[in-house]
Parts: sequence; structure tokens; C-alpha cells
Amino acid sequence: MAARILLVDDDPVQRRLLDAAVRRFGYDPVAAHDGATALAVLDGPEGGDISLVILDLVMPGVDGLGVLKGMAERGLELPVIVQTSQGGIDTVVAAMRAGAFDFVVKPASPERLKTAIANALKVESRGGEARRTVRQAAGPLGFRDIITRSAAMERTLSLARKATASNIPILVEGESGVGKEMVARAIQGSGERASKPFVTVNCGAIPENLVESILFGHEKGSFTGATEKHAGKFVEANGGTLFLDEVGDLAPDVQVKLLRAVQNGEVDPVGGRSTVKVDIRLISATHRDLLQRVRDGLFREDLFYRLSVYPIIVPPLRNRREDIEPLVRHFLSRFSASETKGRVKGISPRALAMLEAYDWPGNIRQLENALFRAVVLCEGNTLTEDEFPQIRAQVEGTVDLDRAAFNRYEPGATEADFAREFSPEDEQETQFANAQFPANTVEPSSGGTLRALDEQGEVRPLSEVEYDMILMAIEHYSGQMSEVARRLGIGRSTLYRKLKEYGIDPETGRSDRIAS
Repeated sequence: MAARILLVDDDPVQRRLLDAAVRRFGYDPVAAHDGATALAVLDGPEGGDISLVILDLVMPGVDGLGVLKGMAERGLELPVIVQTSQGGIDTVVAAMRAGAFDFVVKPASPERLKTAIANALKVESRGGEARRTVRQAAGPLGFRDIITRSAAMERTLSLARKATASNIPILVEGESGVGKEMVARAIQGSGERASKPFVTVNCGAIPENLVESILFGHEKGSFTGATEKHAGKFVEANGGTLFLDEVGDLAPDVQVKLLRAVQNGEVDPVGGRSTVKVDIRLISATHRDLLQRVRDGLFREDLFYRLSVYPIIVPPLRNRREDIEPLVRHFLSRFSASETKGRVKGISPRALAMLEAYDWPGNIRQLENALFRAVVLCEGNTLTEDEFPQIRAQVEGTVDLDRAAFNRYEPGATEADFAREFSPEDEQETQFANAQFPANTVEPSSGGTLRALDEQGEVRPLSEVEYDMILMAIEHYSGQMSEVARRLGIGRSTLYRKLKEYGIDPETGRSDRIAS
């Protein structure tokens, strides 16, 4: 399905030209003659299908900046390309600060417009990673806020934790959408600069002719359109952390100035008469192979070694599939609360098995967006494969979902059972507390106790006590795993994971080790 692009311009001639160009590029245009109409489209039934906005900055009534502000207030995080035929550099800078992805000057050449659209559509949402850091309003993000149970990701986080105590330059490498910014924020939030600014710059989203001004600042009157003084991102981050995302996309001439800023801790504003000293923690990130770009002559070798003093590689989601379930649980709980007032309670075993089988080329950002769309589309209280049509089309026929669901969960599990496993934590606890069990349920006998001390009179390890408790629960409830999980106060998938860890056969309730 072709991406739908919202065209916002008060000039009917310009709208027709844009419409024709967008259709020729293979996209589906939707036109709006002013800012108010554009916001109405985004609020309406067509809004969920819009992938990109091309926005005129200068319009009567609600202008381009007003539309950007309205989108931010609504939590709409679509990539936006702004276009203008008038207004100085400060207008464009204001638009970029308000969230615009790129800008073009009227009349834009077809090649420039096509490139801008293609680049913008690569960014699935302006701030998708920022949505995962909503906690920063209540306090700095820390490593405890990164959801993982993957050994590969734990190794990455362990490496990142070691860097918090110093100001060593860090290069975070990984595919788009893996959570590089979250790792960077966790490093800052766990160090001495936690209460200081964290300033993000997407180097790949800044037009080449504005990179130097946005990074290092400019003086009033330093060039045509510079009607006000601009401090620059380095100065804004003074005392805190500067996060240069997609640093591999910087132009060679900007790389030279960045090298000096990193080496000397000072920047030269455009048109300035003196340098400005800054104290920053620099964390860079890229989805590119920077070393290969050095070999290809596209990135300065001396800058590479300055930025990559402490490299951290974030693995893609397909290499840590054990993270998919807890991430699904997290996003489902959050989106259900915000979009359906908690109506959507869970996800079916087949649907989860399907999500775990998918390779997620867009990584966590793609998973987040898929869950958001699914929750919005879901008419019941449980997500099924029907809410993930694009993923199902790619997975179906390559994976036996019934077998995958059977192997992962207790045979005979129902969607209602699984929904309980994926209820928000507070609701889950209430369900466990209020659960109604059949009258013939076997209760533990008064003699069913566990030893707390070993033969030497020392407290037994928690794992041994847990192991014995699970075996006793299975025996007392005659192997009814759903009831065992409820009585132990854990979800069924958690129970089955522990059975696997302890070598307990779920069919017989017997273990391949001797109970303590």
C-alpha cells in the first residue's frame, strides 16, 4: 500500500504541483488548503493512515509552526517536511526545533523533493524513541527502565554501566530502532550529570546548510536571514550531555569543526569573533559502519577515533527475541491504558508466537508502532493475528504458529487465560487475589511445609526454596498448571520458564534433579 502524504499549502497552484509530483513518485496525496484543515484531517478517520506531512510554513490563520505545535499537543509524531519561499534562517530553525524532519525551498526540484520524502519515510515516527523515555518528565532515565531479559542486551548494558563514572566519549552502534538513545539517556541518568541537560541532535535530519549553525550557533547578522543570535546545541548542552544521533551522516566540512570541538572543548559560532568554551559529555550514535565509511573516505579517521573511544553495540531485536514478550507486555499495557481505557487486556498465544517469529527489521521502534496500531484497531479485549495483517502476511507459511504457541504455553491455554498473563500489573494482582476456583480444588495440607534451614542450620538459597515450592504446588493441585500459577501468584509463562530452568517436566511434575 502506497504511503499517504498530507499536503498543506494555501496556494492552490502549489498544491496541484505537489499533488502531481507525489503521485508520480508513487505515493497517495491528501490535500489541505490551510493549517486548521490539516489538523482536522489528522484528527479525523484518515489521520491514522497519514505517513508524512509536507507543510507550508507561511499561511494565513494557523501557519506551519502552528500546525507543528498542534501536532505536538496531540502527540502526533509523523515526519514533517516544511517548505517555504520566504522567511529567514530563524524561521527554518524554529520549525526544525518544533519537530520538522527536513525543509525545502519553493519551488523545489523534483529530485530534491523526492529525496526529502524518501528520507523522511525512513523515519517511522518523529520521536519514536523519545516516546519510550516518557519517564524523564518525572526523573532521569536509568538502566532499570530498559526492558530486557536477553543475555546479549545485558552484556551491552553492563558495558554501558561501566562508562557512567567517567566522561569518556562513547559511540553507540546499532540498527535504526534498537534503542540507542535510550542507552545514551540511561548512561547520563546514572552518572554525575543526571540533573543536567540532555540535548539530542539528529545529524541526519538537519539540512546540510544548517548543520554548522545548529551545532555551533551563529551571531545576529552573520549571514542572510540570521536575524537573531542562536546559541547552538553545544552551548545548550553545556554542563550536561550532547547526543549526536546518526553522526555518520555529517558532511566532511562539519566533521572538521566537530573534531576541534571534541578535542578542545570549544566551538566557533558562525560569524563569531571568539570561541566559546563548553563542558559536555559527548555520546554519538550511528546505524552505519563508520569504520567502512572511513575506508571509503566519507568519514574522517581522526574524528572516528575521537568519537569511538568507548564503543557500545546494541544488538538488533531479532538477535534477542526473548525481549519481545516483555516489550509486548509493556507497550500493550501503556497503549491500552491511553487508547482504550484498559479495555484491551492481552494478546493471544498465536499472535505472540507470530510476533516472536518475525525478524523486526525496524527493531523496537517497529514493534512499538505495531502494538500501537493493533491496540487502536482491536475491537475486543485480546489482540489476535488479525490486528497484525502485515506481519502475518510475512510470517504465515514459514512458521507453524499453532506449534509455536503450543510449545511456549500450556496445552489447552485459552485467550482469556493468556490475557490474564498480560494484564497491567495492578489488575493482574487483583485478578490473582479475587480468583474463584472450583469447589473440588485440592488445598495444601497443614503438614505441607518447606524447610527454611539446611542441615547446617543455615538459611537455604532462595532458588532451592522456590524449586521445592513449585514441586509442592504441582503435587497439591494435581498438575493443573493454570491453578498452580494462580496460587503461586505468577503468570503461566513465568511458571513454564521456571519449570524449564529447574528441569521440571510439566506433564509429570517430576524433576531431573533431586529435591533438597
